[in-house]
Amino acid sequence: MNRCAVSSLSHCFQLLSHCYPQTFAPNSRPFFLKRYLGQILYFSHSVNTRPFPDYSPKKPTIKDSELVHHISIAIKLRSSEPLYRVLKPYESKFSSDHLIWVLMNIKGDYGLVLDFFEWACLHRDPTLEAHCIIVQIAVASKDLKMARQLIHDFWSKTNLDIGLSFSHFLDCLIYTYKDWGSDPNVFDIFFQVLVEAGMPYEGRKLFDKMLNYGLIISVDSCNIYLNKLKDHFDGLWRAIKVFIELPEVGICWNTASYNIIIHSLCQLGKIKEAHRLLLQMELRGCIPDVVSYSTIINGYCHAGKLQKVLRLIEEMQTIELKPNPYTYSSIIFLLCKTGKVAEAEKVFREMMKQGIVPDSVVYTTLIDGFCKLGNMSFAYRLLNEMQGHKIIPDSLTFTSIICGFCRTGKMTEACNVFQEMLGIGLEPDEVTYTALIDGYCKAGEMKEAFSLHNQMVQMGLIPNVVTYTALADGLCKCGEVDTANELLHEMCGRGLQPNIFTYNSLVNGLCKAGNIVQAIKLMKDMEIAELYPDAITYTTIMDAYCKTGEMDKAHELLRKMLDRGLQPTLVTFNVLMNGFCLFGMLEDGERLLQWMLEKGIMPNATTYNSLMKQYCIRMNMRATTAMYKGMCAQGVMPDDNTYNILIKGHCKARNMKEAWFLRREMIEKGFNLTASSYNVLIKGFLKRKKFSEAREIFDEMRKKGLPADKEIYSFFVDISYEEGNIETTLELCDEVIENCLVTKVNNENK
Repeated sequence: MNRCAVSSLSHCFQLLSHCYPQTFAPNSRPFFLKRYLGQILYFSHSVNTRPFPDYSPKKPTIKDSELVHHISIAIKLRSSEPLYRVLKPYESKFSSDHLIWVLMNIKGDYGLVLDFFEWACLHRDPTLEAHCIIVQIAVASKDLKMARQLIHDFWSKTNLDIGLSFSHFLDCLIYTYKDWGSDPNVFDIFFQVLVEAGMPYEGRKLFDKMLNYGLIISVDSCNIYLNKLKDHFDGLWRAIKVFIELPEVGICWNTASYNIIIHSLCQLGKIKEAHRLLLQMELRGCIPDVVSYSTIINGYCHAGKLQKVLRLIEEMQTIELKPNPYTYSSIIFLLCKTGKVAEAEKVFREMMKQGIVPDSVVYTTLIDGFCKLGNMSFAYRLLNEMQGHKIIPDSLTFTSIICGFCRTGKMTEACNVFQEMLGIGLEPDEVTYTALIDGYCKAGEMKEAFSLHNQMVQMGLIPNVVTYTALADGLCKCGEVDTANELLHEMCGRGLQPNIFTYNSLVNGLCKAGNIVQAIKLMKDMEIAELYPDAITYTTIMDAYCKTGEMDKAHELLRKMLDRGLQPTLVTFNVLMNGFCLFGMLEDGERLLQWMLEKGIMPNATTYNSLMKQYCIRMNMRATTAMYKGMCAQGVMPDDNTYNILIKGHCKARNMKEAWFLRREMIEKGFNLTASSYNVLIKGFLKRKKFSEAREIFDEMRKKGLPADKEIYSFFVDISYEEGNIETTLELCDEVIENCLVTKVNNENK
């Protein structure tokens, strides 16, 4: 948008805030004639208006008069005989002038007028005057559909000079108005046709011309004009400008008008101004409806303003307005966007209770929300529910599920969904392919990733920066940094520029390969290319320094990061914490935790886990328990890693009762023990001669398909054999061979 347009837009907002309320003052513009009663407003007794002209057609000769008389009598007396047969004797003598003269005689019979006009058009092209006369008769006969069609047919002609034709058509419509219809709706319909045909400039000229004759185009037609304006020429600001101007000439905007401008303001990102206009509506005599509220709610939802949305919903309930599908869809979108997917699902169920059937967009939004949380079972349940309601999932739905499976590393499931998508004829796009490629890259399956890349190209889809970045990241994680560099050179050759994520992938690859010096050099290259390192870049290199025990260099990098005005993330602090703990610097770790709490930086489970793990290694379970209680007191929820650390620590300290309690609590919360935690628990109970508890945990471990240590298998093989349970003994022997011997051979061959 150019500077002039921006200036005009700013001016419009000022007018909306200040000038517009005055326009609707109770006593404003008293010289306008009547309140709006029908489709058209009239000026009465205005000294500035002019009358419509008298109609004075060309006079027929005596010969013409006789022909017109014969034709008129013939068609009136034709009974059921076809018109073309009755008028056959007059075809050769019939001219365009005769059409108008005959219409004068039969204009009281609308059906006959249409039949005769149709016959006349087959033999002679009607004049513009005749065309306008038929339009006037159609409107006077309340056949607005026919009138609209007749006007539309005229404007759909090819090679039409718009400016000239508009002047001629309007002049002719004005000329024929008084004697052939006198129904002001004719100008309303003409206005609508012009606007809908993409001629708002001509529409405005018609509007202004009608003011000279004391007529105002209906508010419904002006609403069509507003709608078209915001999608035409200079866009939304023109619609706002017209909304401000037209009340000055008598337009009384209705709720639909306000809704159009509210929507326009929301599209411009001016949600506060839109909300202010909503509050002004009632003062201007317009009651906001569900569309008014839903539009504002949608605006706030896309701006992430949840509290504003909740207040508006309360307002709707107060005035007994029921949310519509658009309202529910907006709220579900916001809740999913902010990670409140469980709440979004509750809104979704409430929507269905109200009898509102969700569409594919709502289902896809919710499915995508659960996929982003990694809750694939619920996402799949929603997909099945969606299909059960005969709502067909589209490419976006399947892509969301594919992305979800890829994020959780379930590539077999992602591939199955991809094949299902292809099987029902849906075409994957760049996003679908890139998600799969990224998933395979993260799983280290580069062969499959490049195979999909080739398939994507064969489909005519162009890999983008995200696709190349995923491939480069995968190669870096496999230690093939040079190959990743070559790939990025190919990307640049295709006219694509590496972004911050591309560089961060390379930095990460170099750090994982232990080449920190090269990573630092690449970071400097980024600055030369004016693509400045972000918090992730710095954190990645800090992590590499921390893992090699170079804490001073990590601190130096943190200082540079802060000097650049970059805000460290929680991951940055967790990297430092892990570095302190890894090299036994627990006091420094505790000081870092205390500093974070003092600065209002809320730690997460990972922060506490690093400290608790080191306390467990030192067998200091009192400090571990104190740290765990402090974590819960801060409102930080433990994760599966927290429980596994605590269980291992208590087992090594022989606190088996506490370990047993933690295991039960962990399972109740939906977390899973690792194989190493199961092994430590079983060994702990065996040492304490608690064989029944050890067996229970061993059986649970086997059900989950987790391998036990060789000595645990040996113990339970002996027990089973002594108990005479040969079948179980053989099963355990097979598991020992599979989990201990075969796995060991496979690891040695890698």
